[in-house]
Amino acid sequence: MTMRQVSKEKNRYTEHCMMCGSPLEYLDRIADLQCSDCGKIESGHIHCPGSHYLCETCHGRQSAELIKELCFSTDVTSPLEIAEEMMAVPQVSMLGCQHALIGVGALMAAIRNDGTLKLTNRQIEEAFKRTERQAIGGYCGLTGVCGIVPGVGACFAILLNSKCGTDREQRLTMEVVSNVVQAIADLTGPSCCKAYVRSSLSVAVQFLKDNFDVNLPCPSAPVRCQYDSRHPHGCRGTKCPYFPKSNAKQVSEMNCQ
Repeated sequence: MTMRQVSKEKNRYTEHCMMCGSPLEYLDRIADLQCSDCGKIESGHIHCPGSHYLCETCHGRQSAELIKELCFSTDVTSPLEIAEEMMAVPQVSMLGCQHALIGVGALMAAIRNDGTLKLTNRQIEEAFKRTERQAIGGYCGLTGVCGIVPGVGACFAILLNSKCGTDREQRLTMEVVSNVVQAIADLTGPSCCKAYVRSSLSVAVQFLKDNFDVNLPCPSAPVRCQYDSRHPHGCRGTKCPYFPKSNAKQVSEMNCQ
């Protein structure tokens, strides 16, 4: 595959514009944009100079369905291993808020499969729905909040039954969210959704161990990223702990705290 890798359905590109593969344009001010697929008009900040635009629903529908399918069918107990399988799906773009769903699906599926905490598929579906309300493409740069952050927060809010007005439950949820924010900030420059998924899951695994006595396994081997050539903004290279040529000790520490 080339830098502008194409998914097998509808000849969609997985880097840059999904319709034509051209680099996207980021607007300084919000604008009304019409979806090239369904025709819906919505407010947005990112479009293709060739006048292509996909609404949040159309942009991620194919990959979201496949991510959820993997989530509900896997029997693996390592969140990082599940996430790598999800990221390898051809329809998953290099960057984008599908990665928030990957983080949620991988974490919740692993917890369900481990069995220490009783978790139902209905609760997992609820985590997906909550995440989809806050994970919006490109807003990591526009607001400083990556969609994976509320995704992990949704998972722990469900595990703890946290809501407005609760005490320890909401505090713990916000605590893990703050840890995820810091882990993501430490990997930024430029941003990489795949690195963010990996670091966020590592934080979540450690938090589960410390606060829930849940011991989810680390990957059988250190995660070495295979997507560096696809990054539309330029891979961080050896600055990223998951880069193939990064220090082996650094990779091991990031994969399993």
